[in-house]
Amino acid sequence: MNDQRPDPDALLRAAAREGKGRLKVFLGAAPGVGKTFEMLTDGAARRDAGIDVVIGVVETHGRRETEAKVHGFEIIPRKLIQYQGHALEEMDIDAILARKPGLVLVDELAHTNAAGSRHDKRYQDVEELLEAGIDVYSTLNIQHLESLNDLVASFTQVRVRETLPDRVIENADLEVVDILPDELIERLREGKVYVPDEASRALGHFFSKSNLSALRELALRRAAQAVDAQMLDYMRANAVDGIWAVGDRLVVAISEQPGAIELVRAAKRLADALRAPWTTVHIETPRSSVFDNAENTQLAETMHLAAQLGANVATVPAESVLNGLKRFAADARATQLIVGKSMRSRWFELRHGSIVDRLVRETPGLAVHVVPLEAQSSRASSRREAQTNPWGSVGGYVVSLGLTALITVLGMAIFARGNIANIGLLFLIPVMVAATRFGLRTGIVTGLASSLAYNFFFIPPTHTFTIEDPQNIITVLVLLGVAIVGSQLTARVREQALLAQASSAQNSSLAGFARQLTGISSTDELANVLCVEIGRLLEGNTILLIPDQDSLSVRASSPPGNTLEMLDDAAARWTLDNNKPAGRGSDTLTASEWLFYPVGSAGKVLAVFGLARSDARPPIRSDQMPLLLSLLDQAGLALGRIALEGEMSSLAHVQERDRLRHALLSSVSHDLRTPLTTILGSLKEIRAASPEQEHQLLATRSEAERLHRFVANLLDMVRIEAGALHQSIEPVDLADAVASAVQDLNAVLRDRPLTIDLPEDLPFVLVDPQLFHHCLINLIENAAKYGAPGASIRIVARRIGNDLTLSVEDEGPGIPEGQERRIFETFTRVEGSDRKGGTGLGLAIVKGFAEAMGLDVGAANRPDAKGATFSIRFGPAHIRELPEE
Repeated sequence: MNDQRPDPDALLRAAAREGKGRLKVFLGAAPGVGKTFEMLTDGAARRDAGIDVVIGVVETHGRRETEAKVHGFEIIPRKLIQYQGHALEEMDIDAILARKPGLVLVDELAHTNAAGSRHDKRYQDVEELLEAGIDVYSTLNIQHLESLNDLVASFTQVRVRETLPDRVIENADLEVVDILPDELIERLREGKVYVPDEASRALGHFFSKSNLSALRELALRRAAQAVDAQMLDYMRANAVDGIWAVGDRLVVAISEQPGAIELVRAAKRLADALRAPWTTVHIETPRSSVFDNAENTQLAETMHLAAQLGANVATVPAESVLNGLKRFAADARATQLIVGKSMRSRWFELRHGSIVDRLVRETPGLAVHVVPLEAQSSRASSRREAQTNPWGSVGGYVVSLGLTALITVLGMAIFARGNIANIGLLFLIPVMVAATRFGLRTGIVTGLASSLAYNFFFIPPTHTFTIEDPQNIITVLVLLGVAIVGSQLTARVREQALLAQASSAQNSSLAGFARQLTGISSTDELANVLCVEIGRLLEGNTILLIPDQDSLSVRASSPPGNTLEMLDDAAARWTLDNNKPAGRGSDTLTASEWLFYPVGSAGKVLAVFGLARSDARPPIRSDQMPLLLSLLDQAGLALGRIALEGEMSSLAHVQERDRLRHALLSSVSHDLRTPLTTILGSLKEIRAASPEQEHQLLATRSEAERLHRFVANLLDMVRIEAGALHQSIEPVDLADAVASAVQDLNAVLRDRPLTIDLPEDLPFVLVDPQLFHHCLINLIENAAKYGAPGASIRIVARRIGNDLTLSVEDEGPGIPEGQERRIFETFTRVEGSDRKGGTGLGLAIVKGFAEAMGLDVGAANRPDAKGATFSIRFGPAHIRELPEE
């Protein structure tokens, strides 16, 4: 076998990219580092070099330097998409395909397209352009990668909603656009990234120096990983030899010995110190087939620990541990190899040699770390040696010696005719058959028997073991040597063929299972196929459990009717909650008869799979673990696909329902507003014309005004959900704003004691006066409506640090614990509190208007008395201090 040949898989990947466009991504740690500027600069250089370059979409965000770079490019006009009565602009992919430039600049790769676009995400538009053979330049912030979403949220406290799969940039050319955190913070303060108010808010939250430093490290590390993967792929496709240790890659070799667990832990510590990827590999040789249950269990535990610690786990079939390790390390381009060395006798090493010594000699450029392991017991060593090198079966010897006798009879028949040329070669036939069918030892014994038979019956003097002619001695020795060498070669070929057959059977099982999954569209069908197929392949009892509200329900089992005991159910629940194996053969709840594994995708557990045996043996052997994990991974992807299809169907119904609701709200509110305006005007005229009827008209006018406010709330809710709020930010005096809201609610508050506690030195707040007025009206009316009858209402403002908080307090029953955020949702009416009843629109409008202005709203129970308090918080960016006199 030529080790220098190109990797077929790498060649296929390279061939798949032929005829497609190339994607170059300008990767940054955060907004403002200059990704779009750098993309435009590179695009201009390509344009000046004669490449046909156009702009598909570029977002300048009002930055003058970026806007200046846009000049000179041909810009493809954006496409207008109508959504809920508004025209939204998106990249016109059809116009770009019709124009077919050599290079198109597409900003913000993770952008979500407007509803009604051909694709949901902009990266899908880019993939279509690449398929058409058009090169694309794009930009991306590191926090938008799906695999890093949780990690970024853990230290920034900001969950990024627009993400894209990591596969999008796997084959892309990455250019990191990087500046120091201090320089980016200075750019923010100078207003080169955001407008001053937004910049101040950003510096206090996302753009802290610690966050920027962590994001910068993530961007650099992700780019290094992508470059390393692309380099390895190129080396494999072009058969480039060598390790190319620009980055460390660790491989740790494990076996069935108990000390292998220490190897895994040592590899984890070294990988963490080097910050390098690492792989745990088990070389499966013919001796693996004779492992007992204890050894298989030990190997499974070691591989399970490695997977838990974050290693890639692999099982590689090979004719010997040494050859398998050498090939795997070369293919993985490993820079460091960790192996264990048992304390064995000198006599054992003289007979079998030392794998560690040969690895050091035969793998130049590879750093080999040797970890001493405990000495194996002599009983275990002798038993394994006896099992690994068996003398063969009696039936094998009978067949082989019988074939030797048959060849002897055939040779004697030929000898009787007087032609004795090359009769000795006939005796190679039983030797080859014995070695191929029954192993090395049987082949050697058959070779000795064939040599003796040839000597006794065909070499003069015949019927004796005496050899007169020295040439005949050489013939017998050569025949015996050929028999031994041939036996060794055929035995080795046989072992390799058995390994290849086992590997082929596993690959065939995976391919067949994958084909079955492609046509499955329901969870029940998938559950039945999964249980039946794994039960058949692993010869065990299987069960699949699906989460159902607060319990796990059995969706399928093989054979049908499998049930779980209380301990088994606890193990399955632990697997669901912790996304880790549990049960027999794991580290948790080992008293269970079942071994449970999580089934899911994208880090979310969608089901729990259980495996057990009725003969009290361990549920799975170590050599079967990779097959089981591969099958469960495929099942997890299929479950995720089925769940996503269901969510998409539900989403379509929700979108249609929302569309109808918006249309209904808009229509009803407009149709009611006109007659209400007329009614209020008429009541005002009647009141002026007939003062004696003022008392009778007062209640009518109050109810009409309340209905008018309700209709106004409906219109405001439609505006919020349609994104049609237009703001005019200006300084507002809180005292004047509160007084105006109280004046408009005079009829509602006439029987309510009202306390207004506003310090005289309060600063102005920067808000939209109209939207803020609606917020105050809804908060005060909410307190009047749901407070206790005749109870007072208190409006208070306080400075807390750099912030300013305006609160409206009532004396009602309060808010149930845990409902503080839910109370602001649309059409929400919380039972068992002072929020019961009503339409559920007022507080939702407060939240929508406040967030549109960049304010925070909150709800809580009063600490000093019974009742609820609703607050609006103004940050430093929304406060304008009064000038000193």
